Amino acid sequence: MEQNVYGSSSGASTPKTKRRVKNPRNSDSSPRKRRNQSPRKSDSTPRKRRNLNSSFSDSPRCDSKITTIPNYGSEDDSDKEEEEVTPPFVVPRVARMFMDEEDVEVEETCDNVTLEWLPQSPQPSNCVSTAASPTPILPSPIEPSNKFQFEWRAISMPQIEPHLRREPFSQISGPTVSFTKPYEAFISIWDNEIMEVIVRETNIYALQVTTAMLENGNLYPHSRITHWRDTNVNELYVYFAMVLAMGMVIKNRIDEYWNSSRDIFSTPGFSTEMSYDRFVLLSKCLHFNNNKNLNSAMLTGSQAKLFKIKPIIDHLNCKFSKLYNLSQNVALDESLTMWKGWLDINQFIPNKAATVGIKTYEVCESQTGYLWRFEVHAGQDTLALQEDDPVSGGVPALVLRLLNGLEHKGHTIWMDNYYNSPSLARELKVRGFDCVGTLRTNRKFVPSEFQKITKNDMIVGQVLGCTSGDVDIMVWRDRNRVALISTYHGLVTTRCGDTFKPTVVQDYNANMGGVDRKDQLLAMYPIERRKTTVWYKKFFRRLLNVSVLNSYILLKDKSLAHRNFRKALITELLAVHKKPKPTIISTKSQVHCPAPYPFVKSGKSDRLRRKCAVCPKRSNTYCKVCNVAMCIYTCYETYHTLH
Repeated sequence: MEQNVYGSSSGASTPKTKRRVKNPRNSDSSPRKRRNQSPRKSDSTPRKRRNLNSSFSDSPRCDSKITTIPNYGSEDDSDKEEEEVTPPFVVPRVARMFMDEEDVEVEETCDNVTLEWLPQSPQPSNCVSTAASPTPILPSPIEPSNKFQFEWRAISMPQIEPHLRREPFSQISGPTVSFTKPYEAFISIWDNEIMEVIVRETNIYALQVTTAMLENGNLYPHSRITHWRDTNVNELYVYFAMVLAMGMVIKNRIDEYWNSSRDIFSTPGFSTEMSYDRFVLLSKCLHFNNNKNLNSAMLTGSQAKLFKIKPIIDHLNCKFSKLYNLSQNVALDESLTMWKGWLDINQFIPNKAATVGIKTYEVCESQTGYLWRFEVHAGQDTLALQEDDPVSGGVPALVLRLLNGLEHKGHTIWMDNYYNSPSLARELKVRGFDCVGTLRTNRKFVPSEFQKITKNDMIVGQVLGCTSGDVDIMVWRDRNRVALISTYHGLVTTRCGDTFKPTVVQDYNANMGGVDRKDQLLAMYPIERRKTTVWYKKFFRRLLNVSVLNSYILLKDKSLAHRNFRKALITELLAVHKKPKPTIISTKSQVHCPAPYPFVKSGKSDRLRRKCAVCPKRSNTYCKVCNVAMCIYTCYETYHTLH
């Protein structure tokens, strides 16, 4: 059944013990694979991918209980946040395949398939045909049930060139709007509409917090919340700028940014923009959705879990896809935001930098890492798998949702073996996509010969393959047995040093890292790596960080480095939205000018005299600013030097 392939478990607890990782040998000749998909077991043991909806709690709550909790997620935040532990080293995707071997012996799903395997020597494919691509075996309008009936056959020689079989790309890639400044690109994402929503919900939540503290008897005269005043859009932009600045100036504690001592560790700029108490209050009361609007009966389990952050997710998905047209190569993979506390939607992925946290499925441009669309993993709602529609399962449906709006434009989707299957590849081909990536040979519709073959049955460099006309399956023997799927590559090989390898491997390594490239660029500015007890606020910071990277790509100014872009953005946000302080004229800053006292009214030509502020003499001159009598030649400079 397809369910045991695409399904994911829930309710299992995340193990507390650390997993020992064996250092792999480096190699650039193999496609990148997920390390956690291939545990070290014999080829006779089938395996399943584990999606752990768990945390470190000994008694995790089930999904049905979560939907009944109106305020799912902690509402408390710490005043003194600390930087989290640096995440472990990320295993390069190219090297993950050498760490474990994929299990391939499973129940056969394609019977009576006879293929004569012709082992091919590792040599370049010079003989390629320029004829038209073979017609895919697709269903007729009268027989829709035959859409997923695959008739596998050996790949004929000479082969058809890959570019002749590839979908023509008809999209003009790049930003849909031109920008001249970092500030313009940023506010095109965080426009006034979403900022007004955040301001409204933050002010409402601050009132709810104050009311709750008053009713519970926890509100005291010295409580920080008693000094709350409603925020506005300008102040929120300044708050964003300060959060982004903390990603560039790294300190372990929040209060260290307001260090007033004049030493090497001081950062006086933060205190001039906003007081410490006000920053902490905004961080505590920052909110995105009214708790009173949560109706558990009208929401599914996953919708209830993401209720707190749902307006931000919907807004960013809309803006990201509207402001940018993707190029031909698109990577679909997952990313992880570190969260070590209890959370029902937590996931454990050992080959990611965070290893445990909030998982998002993301569609990114392979070249730049631009995040075009994402979906947060919040558990799977119950969906019936239709027998006559293999792509109705959880994972294929997820892929089709993420790619909605990109149909029939010629994009090539690069995915790993968690997502790929022959049925999904054919469905994507029908919708105008190409599909390339690694493949688990226990997927439905994979020929039984490929399921049984092991690396011991092949020599190093050997390539085996079959095709159904529109979908190709290849098995390559390098240091391990690697199975791949493609809709246009065939068995064409490429010279790599003194050896040859399939072209699909080289292309996969070059185009699959779009999500990883994004994560690497964000890792240098870890604004979300702050210890907090509120998961959705930390995830919001992650989304804010991603939006800055997308703004940098939208600006399309190659002469401006990423770090300089962030500096310019912070400066412009403060310059535009910082409330000007009233000017106070200080008498000490005025020019000090001496002047004589006026004449006395006695009729004589004598001027008024006063005792000098420096010497015991009486002087007829004084300073206009200080209004102090002093001798102009002997005491004037001495007085102003001392005072």
